[in-house]
Amino acid sequence: MPAASDKSIIVDTHHHLCSSAYVDFVKERTGIPPYVERVLRNGSAAKSLEDMDRAGVTRSFMSLTTPGVWLGDAAEARRLARETNEHFAKLVADHPGRYGMFAAVPMPDVEGTLREIEYALDHLKADGIGFFTSYGDKYLGEAAFAPVFEEMNRRKAVVYTHPRRPDCCANLLPEVSEAVIEYGTDTTRTIASLVFGGTASRSPDIKFLFSHAGGTMPFLIGRFVGMARQPQVAQRLPKGVLHELQRFYYDLAQAANPGATASLMKLVKISQVLFGTDFPYGSSAEHLEGLSQCGFSAQELHAIHYDNPAAILPRCRA
Repeated sequence: MPAASDKSIIVDTHHHLCSSAYVDFVKERTGIPPYVERVLRNGSAAKSLEDMDRAGVTRSFMSLTTPGVWLGDAAEARRLARETNEHFAKLVADHPGRYGMFAAVPMPDVEGTLREIEYALDHLKADGIGFFTSYGDKYLGEAAFAPVFEEMNRRKAVVYTHPRRPDCCANLLPEVSEAVIEYGTDTTRTIASLVFGGTASRSPDIKFLFSHAGGTMPFLIGRFVGMARQPQVAQRLPKGVLHELQRFYYDLAQAANPGATASLMKLVKISQVLFGTDFPYGSSAEHLEGLSQCGFSAQELHAIHYDNPAAILPRCRA
C-alpha cells in the first residue's frame, strides 16, 4: 500500500472485480456479449491495481457487477456467491491495505442470503453486503425480503446496491445499451420501493449506499415528496420522505460531472457523498478529473475521497 496521510487517501467504493472462473461460467450460462466479456475479464486484480496506482487511489471496495450470481437456480447462486466472496477475501488478504469487499448474496433466495450474510460478515469480515436493485420483478422493499433487511439492521451493516436492467425494459431502444437509461431508473425504483414500502424507516441502522448519484431520484424529488403526502404512504414514513433520502449515501460512479452532482447536492449534505469509479467500466483517472470540474472545495473533495467512506467503512481507517 502506498504511504499516505489521511489528506491524500482516496477510497473507491464502486469497484468491480471477478474471477476468470466466474466469467467462464456466466459466459456459458448466459451467452454474454463479447464487449461485456472483455470488460469483465479486465476486472482482474492486476489491472485494478494498475488503474488505482495510475490515479493515486489508495483503497477500493470490491463488488460484483451484473449479471451477478442469480441466474434462476438457488443452489447455483449460493455456490457462485460463496466462490465470489472467497475470491474477494483472498484479494483482501493478498493485497494488504488496497481492498475491502461488499459480499455477494444469492438474492432473491432469502434463506441462502441470510446464511451468506452470516458467513461473509462473521467469517470473511466483509465490509458490507452487495445487493442488486431488482431481482426479476421484485425490488428491495418487497415484503418477502423483510427478514434480510431486519438482519442487516440488527447488524447495523452497510447495504451497497448496484443497478441492473429490469426484466420489463430489455431492448427498448435499438443500439442503446440498457445501462445508459435503465440503470439509473432501476436505482430510483428500488429507492422508491425501500422508502414508500416502509423498509427504510424500519431499518434506521442500515447504512444504505446507492450507485450513480441515486440514479434519477434527485431529479424526481418533487414527485417523491408528493407521493409521500398520500395518507397510506405517510404512515410508513413517520419522519418524512426527505429524512430517509437525506440519510442515505450515494456514490459518484458514472456521475462525476457537474449536472449529476449539482442535482444530488441540492438534496443531500456533502457527508452523504462517496467516490466511486465503476472500474472496469470506468477509470479512476477519468472520475477524479470529472470530479475536479464539479466545483467542490478541497475540503469537500477530501470528504468525498476519505472522510465519508471512513465514517461507514472502518477498514478505511486501518
